[in-house]
Amino acid sequence: MRSLKIQQLAAEALASQIQKGDAVPQRRFGRAEDLVSIVCLGGWHSTAETAMNKLPEEHSFRLMHEALGAGINFFDNAWEYHNGYAEELMGKALAMDGKRKDVFLMSKVCDRHYEGALQHLEDSLKRLQTDYLDLWMFHELSYDNDPDWLFERGAVRAAVEAKASGKVRYIGFTGHKAPWIHNACLAKDFTWDAALMPINALDAHYRSFLNQVVPVCQEKGVAAIGMKGLGGGWPNGRIIERMDLNPADLLGYVLSQPLASQVVGIKNSEQLAFAVNVAKSVPMSVEAQNALLESVKLEAGDGRYETFKSTGEHDGPYHRRQHEFAAA
Repeated sequence: MRSLKIQQLAAEALASQIQKGDAVPQRRFGRAEDLVSIVCLGGWHSTAETAMNKLPEEHSFRLMHEALGAGINFFDNAWEYHNGYAEELMGKALAMDGKRKDVFLMSKVCDRHYEGALQHLEDSLKRLQTDYLDLWMFHELSYDNDPDWLFERGAVRAAVEAKASGKVRYIGFTGHKAPWIHNACLAKDFTWDAALMPINALDAHYRSFLNQVVPVCQEKGVAAIGMKGLGGGWPNGRIIERMDLNPADLLGYVLSQPLASQVVGIKNSEQLAFAVNVAKSVPMSVEAQNALLESVKLEAGDGRYETFKSTGEHDGPYHRRQHEFAAA
């Protein structure tokens, strides 16, 4: 179940949530003054059906522009998504009619070395057709020594220099594997701005990022951002397909937590409308949240549906190669 601390933090987050007209609600980005929509448009899904099946440019352009029109101002991407195709498409979409200025733009860097990280940043800026990123995240801290590598191999130094030069506004990190890796990174002598992590209805019962990491983020003023709210894919994610759960309940639950935003994988206008409608209906009652958590308790405790935590299936090939594991 959610801890009492999380319930208190969630109540505070919801009380401070800002609603502008009929748009998706917004929340503060950690300690910063920026406001971001509680739904973040995922860059992976908005540009491809699968890793091998890219969406047509016009489809992605229309989807991104519709998201902006609905009040979603937080866009996600990563250097490695579809070998750069995701960033290229998003860059083209945001270059139209000056839309870049309306977006809080996040992308992620994969290399842990100083030179490699700087090259990834230049690649991302070029593809996204922008002079700066609002948020630059170290991607996929999946191994216990990743927090040390960021500092020892120079990636953090690259980020600090990029921030000083105006190419990056905020610095953060991501990961889907284990709360202790996130907390090890948060414990470093460094002022992090954001941390991205899996937040869903099963998380409370297995390696819980919500209960173990989000309170640390709140204490440090770090913007906590969720992902994998529907189990790593929609509409056929493991949680939905195998547990027969209501997608609206799952999304309503995560948007009712003390997060700055939740990255949602949206592939088409129908999914966008669904996410927008749920976002506008938040909050989900405490009673409904507790009932949902209780309904998944039996099967959630061993990680069988959160395989991004319990297996190496979701570990990215770039990171696997850095740690000298075989990459498919």
